[in-house]
Amino acid sequence: MVRVKVCGITNLDDARLAVAAGADALGFIFVEGTPRYVTPGTAAAIIETLPPFVTPVGVFWDHAPAHVKAVAEECRLGALQFHGAEPPETLVGHRLPTIKTIKMSATATAPAGDLAQVKRYEVSAFLLDSAARWSEGEMRAPLAWRAVTHWVARLAQRATPVILSAGLTPDNVVEAIRTVRPWGVDVNSGVEARPGRKDPDKLARFVQAAKSTPAAPEPTA
Repeated sequence: MVRVKVCGITNLDDARLAVAAGADALGFIFVEGTPRYVTPGTAAAIIETLPPFVTPVGVFWDHAPAHVKAVAEECRLGALQFHGAEPPETLVGHRLPTIKTIKMSATATAPAGDLAQVKRYEVSAFLLDSAARWSEGEMRAPLAWRAVTHWVARLAQRATPVILSAGLTPDNVVEAIRTVRPWGVDVNSGVEARPGRKDPDKLARFVQAAKSTPAAPEPTA
């Protein structure tokens, strides 16, 4: 079954909706100045209410390791996602599972950012996202899924799970999964009513659609 991460959680009501829908992980964005930024104090209060098998993931962007560690401890995070230009050596030493975002070009025919040095990362999973600027509420275009399969195949050789993001909605997630065959999917603006607020119907339909679509085989070492 495909794992589902609902990102951009900013309030308790949305966290409860995501959990009720069947989300496996919730993403809390600690990137100041972005529409879905949440303070560590607010995130900690939400995370305290989560059931044991829902993973709280902290999203960071070129933050100092000491800051990441402090937020992770305060919020009792279950995993860390690094969305910036963090070099491989700065992700070593974290006690929690780590996810590195790989930013793809719009066509995914050429790597953008740090894809060229992906072999140097020792992480728990890679998240394929668009190199386009983070959404202010409007939908971003999805990646070119058929082209993305090339990179998924390369990453699969490392036995590292791949999470697909960028432009996913309840209406296109099934096609995305069938084409790319990711280990998991990540959604944010595609299930929102407005920036920072989830739409209950979109959220429920997205999780149901994703989890009813056959997943990729488990990575093997």
